Amino acid sequence: MPHYRRSCRAVSVGGLCIGGDAPITIQSMLNTNPWDEKASVAQAQVLEAAGCEIIRATVPDLQSAATLTALKRQVNCPIVADIHFDYRLALASVDAGADKIRINPGNIGGEDRVRAVVEKCRGAGVSIRIGVNGGSLERELWEQFGGPTAQAMVESARRHIQLLEKQHFYDYILSLKHSDVSVMLEAYRLAAREFGCPLHLGVTEAGTERMGLIKSAIGIGSLLADGIGDTIRVSLTADPVKEIAAARDIIKAAGRGRNGVTVISCPTCGRTKVNLIALAEQVERELADCPKHLRVAVMGCAVNGPGEAREADIGIACGDGEGLLFQKGEIICKVPEAEIVSTLLSYINKL
Repeated sequence: MPHYRRSCRAVSVGGLCIGGDAPITIQSMLNTNPWDEKASVAQAQVLEAAGCEIIRATVPDLQSAATLTALKRQVNCPIVADIHFDYRLALASVDAGADKIRINPGNIGGEDRVRAVVEKCRGAGVSIRIGVNGGSLERELWEQFGGPTAQAMVESARRHIQLLEKQHFYDYILSLKHSDVSVMLEAYRLAAREFGCPLHLGVTEAGTERMGLIKSAIGIGSLLADGIGDTIRVSLTADPVKEIAAARDIIKAAGRGRNGVTVISCPTCGRTKVNLIALAEQVERELADCPKHLRVAVMGCAVNGPGEAREADIGIACGDGEGLLFQKGEIICKVPEAEIVSTLLSYINKL
């Protein structure tokens, strides 16, 4: 596991610490009707059960702010209000119990409105996420930089930050999302060097489940592997629950996971004598909720078993009708094919 992590101040979101040396947190967003309290609460509870740690809900008008109150009553994780343009919605969301407000300070009106939001948040202990988005960049910056470039996004962030810091408000988190992974990466790397606040990572409008996962894995995963990023949201055109599993996998693959099993398995070849695909998928399903921080190998033959997977905490190398159980490259015992999964799980329970 890499030791380096970008240093930044910590910000509290409903009692959950973001930044500093706190673990990377996982976020998602409700896609229910914002006026339907029952449906919104139900989806939030499913997300929370799946491992979501921060939930965002859009607040398009004053009536929908009531949904935030319902969420706060029936969901344990922090709730973020997604606000665009109307500063009064931010004020109402704080009154409704939101733990964080997501805004662009530059598009909610004059300095007096920014001050009103800041004072409201300060008084209630509510943090702010500055959400810079390549698709909604200020026209002036678009013209100055020739489009939504990484430099233009960082300049937009700087202006928004200045609006908050002018009011001596520092409990903010920054995101710089773009649908182009290369621009997103450059923007976050520039911001990581320039600003001292926590960073919320994401590729916006990433796409369907398949392509969105690939783009998010490249963008979010690359930054996490470099030690950049404090909270993430994997944006998928899919059931939001799938964002949670994807986020957990990206965090683990980037070497930033707190716990959970990482299954490593070979792609199979002509030496494979068992249905390794089914075996590996079964092991991954069985260990999906295992809290232990382990690397578990499911390999197709002795060549890719104790040898290539010697660093696995425990693993199985499958042969013709049997398997070799090994730990840190050392063979423990030989197992009949029918008992491979049960034996592997039994040993994992003892670790």
